[in-house]
Amino acid sequence: MAAMMDDSTLALLGHWGNFYVIVGSSAGALTGLQFVVITLVAQAEIRSGMREIRAFGTPNVVHFCVALLISVLTNMPWYRVWHFSLCLAVLAVLGFAYSLVVIRHAKKQTGYAPEAEDWLWYAILPIAMFLVLGVAAVLAFSNASLAFFLVAAVSLGFLFNGIRNAWDTVTYVAVEHRQRTAEHKKESKGA
Repeated sequence: MAAMMDDSTLALLGHWGNFYVIVGSSAGALTGLQFVVITLVAQAEIRSGMREIRAFGTPNVVHFCVALLISVLTNMPWYRVWHFSLCLAVLAVLGFAYSLVVIRHAKKQTGYAPEAEDWLWYAILPIAMFLVLGVAAVLAFSNASLAFFLVAAVSLGFLFNGIRNAWDTVTYVAVEHRQRTAEHKKESKGA
């Protein structure tokens, strides 16, 4: 009976292949674009240290990689549902722990004062998504269809969260750079 459940559940997972090819490809491409964002930060000479990058830059790469990893996991030829479920559970636990580290970096950094919106996008939502991923890992045994929809929502959530946060970083850098340039010109004229 367990083998039949595994077969039907794994067959259900197979229907998600195209979805995860799209999500995984997008996550891979956007991971590369995040390197461009960090290069812009460095070229704009914005005052930021490693804590700021660890709190507001690196999580984007990690979240894109989580979406990519979920895409890879869902397309692997699993023989047992519990193997897939275990991988999701491990990812959820590690991601939750990583999110706590990100919060610590955000609290300790001094180059930027996070607003409520930052806490939502960089801390609360990622923690919630890792919790949902953990729930989906457990649900895979009793309600695979719901579990697979939750996993899909989490992978899209990480993808969209990363896009939003990368955009937030780029716009912050652009505005901050413009303000610094204007201040520098004003000081140059006054001297």
